Amino acid sequence: MATLDLSETALQLRTRTRASETRAGWQSRYARTLYLIDFVVGLGAASAGLILRFGSAGGQPYMRDYLLLTLLFPVVWMACLAVNRAYEPRHLFVGTDEYARVFRSGLALTAGLAIVSFAFDLRLARGYVLIAVPVLISVNLLARYAFRQTLHRSWAHGDRLHRVILVGHERAVIDMTRRLRRENYHGLGVIGACLPPGITRTRLTPGLPPVYGTFDGIASAVTRSDADTVVVLSCPEIDGAMLRRLAWQLERDEIDLIVASTLVDVAGDRTTIRPVDGLPMLHVEHPRLKGSARIIKNLFDRLGALFLLVMLSPILLVLASLVWFGPGGRGPAIFQQERVGKDGRPFMLYKFRTMVVNAEARLQELRNLNDTDGELFKMRNDPRVTPVGTWLRRFSLDELPQLVNVLKGDMSLVGPRPPLAREVAGYPADMLRRLVVKPGLTGLWQVSGRSDLSWEESIRLDLTYVENWSLAMDVAIMFRTVSAVVRSSGAY
Repeated sequence: MATLDLSETALQLRTRTRASETRAGWQSRYARTLYLIDFVVGLGAASAGLILRFGSAGGQPYMRDYLLLTLLFPVVWMACLAVNRAYEPRHLFVGTDEYARVFRSGLALTAGLAIVSFAFDLRLARGYVLIAVPVLISVNLLARYAFRQTLHRSWAHGDRLHRVILVGHERAVIDMTRRLRRENYHGLGVIGACLPPGITRTRLTPGLPPVYGTFDGIASAVTRSDADTVVVLSCPEIDGAMLRRLAWQLERDEIDLIVASTLVDVAGDRTTIRPVDGLPMLHVEHPRLKGSARIIKNLFDRLGALFLLVMLSPILLVLASLVWFGPGGRGPAIFQQERVGKDGRPFMLYKFRTMVVNAEARLQELRNLNDTDGELFKMRNDPRVTPVGTWLRRFSLDELPQLVNVLKGDMSLVGPRPPLAREVAGYPADMLRRLVVKPGLTGLWQVSGRSDLSWEESIRLDLTYVENWSLAMDVAIMFRTVSAVVRSSGAY
């Protein structure tokens, strides 16, 4: 028996080692590719600055210095990224922290060039810097975003996922499993759970992953399931001392430990751990609902909407003609509907009409065919939608006239979904929080499934946006919107 136990232990050790090497392997390859991307982008941006600024001065003696600077430029850029910890795994793969660090690295590079130029009395051509640095930042952000999408596509196919054991009460485990399985862009694949001791389960609970044991045997469950990550959900049975001992146990096998916060939908940017008399206290900052950042957002919204309206005006005219004269429902091209905006103020929302003219009058007869829960009415095969409207909805083209709402100040480019007055009337007190900011042309609700989301989930995403808003989040959502529209998932 002892020999058998030793063999099993050795087999489990080899299995864990292979799993750890697999995760370490793809993460190491990912980081090496990032180094290559940053070097190539840095060299390309510096070369663009050199050519555009000194294109006809190839024979000048000072060109040798600029050629040397161009060769050193990508190395200095990578050093700035490393100092700003843009290569650390905890800042990669998900979230906007990576992009914020790339942007800060660009600012640091600009400041560094200015300081060195002043300190050593170097006459550095401003045109060279003004071309190279903006190209560097913008192209590097796009390149890193595109590279991350390749990883997210792998996660969507079930590859390279972290093998997760959830630790918590049954209801919390089921809820977290549902959330993690709905979207794979986070890279966490739930393979099992550990539940509180003393609970006898006589039936299979829908949505509950395989149970590998109780809180007393988490380390053993990790071994048997070949997991590489443990996520501890909020529960009173796991106190600080138990969590500390668990961390020590998992540390030996290099198993990641994640503790889910009880602060619902509050992101890390608003939380800071500060020691108070030796105890780590989690301080929660207020959300950024006012101030200079909001002024910048307002300017960005209006200038962006104006630019898009000018650029898309020929397309808008073509779409308006298709709606006006299209088959199945001739009538006005623009549909106007009163929605509720910031602080509960009503405004008139503009969309391309996608339904027959008397669609609102026919709503009552279709109420019992609602495909969503809550206050929102949605049907996958709504008979009121015209053929042109179906196509417009599939690619969210019906939303484009809302750029006028953004230009007027009623809406933002990114924000919560603009609700109807009857929806707001049914809100519980917590949901009214989503009205403290302007509704958006796009938002977390659109890039996370649109109409496929439940009412509760769509509201949760809106609250997440309100509580954790940042300019970096807005940019990330706009990039993800393009992908969501192309996939046309949840569009009906």
